[in-house]
Amino acid sequence: MTMIANPSTLSLRRAAAPAATALLMLAAMTACAQQPPPAQPAVREAAPRTVAVAQDTRPEPNPAQPAAAKSGEGVAIFAGGCFWCMEPPFDKLPGVISTTSGYTGGHTENPTYEQTTAGNTGHTEAVQVRYDPTKVDYQTLLDVFWRNIDPFAVDRQFCDAGSQYRSGIFPMDAGQRRLAEASKQKVAQRFEGQAIATEITDATAFWPAEKYHQDYYLKNPVRYKFYRFNCGRDARLDQIWGKQG
Repeated sequence: MTMIANPSTLSLRRAAAPAATALLMLAAMTACAQQPPPAQPAVREAAPRTVAVAQDTRPEPNPAQPAAAKSGEGVAIFAGGCFWCMEPPFDKLPGVISTTSGYTGGHTENPTYEQTTAGNTGHTEAVQVRYDPTKVDYQTLLDVFWRNIDPFAVDRQFCDAGSQYRSGIFPMDAGQRRLAEASKQKVAQRFEGQAIATEITDATAFWPAEKYHQDYYLKNPVRYKFYRFNCGRDARLDQIWGKQG
């Protein structure tokens, strides 16, 4: 079995930054909260119900509301840490209609970003993916999901710590659950002997995040790339899955 060295990431909240990048760092810290991750485990690779989007009544900020899924469209919900970073891999898939950042899996109605990141609502940051099943299937979405998370991390993803950043799959029906369970078993077989922390929980209400979080990687590309790099996301993903996944 191949042993892979532990990664290290920078804390965007606590690390001192050069004066020239101080303003950029402050801007990058306006969303996903970062803490320095603990030593990551070495990766040992073994051989080869339909849920409506909850209505939002918050007057400010006015969140982006995804349009209701049309007949024949599929809906999937995944949590993989900071939702900024989970939109891009799905957006580039042919057949994906839209992605929406939001909150799910909690007990508080109509949560705000501040409430969710405080860790008191039970929600996790997630993305809702609307897709055309004739062009891309749920199994492909699952494959993309796994390749973009750390499946071993408990109540965190990369530099973001807390249950609000836990990874999860939230099936909309029995068919999605069956595929989700099978995909998790496949990952467990690939990394034999290592616990897979990703939860599989039936979908409940999905609350879209505030408007400024939607398509953040497109609207603020420099800040997004700065955050993603310093969080160590891509370095860790390569260590787990390899360059080709």
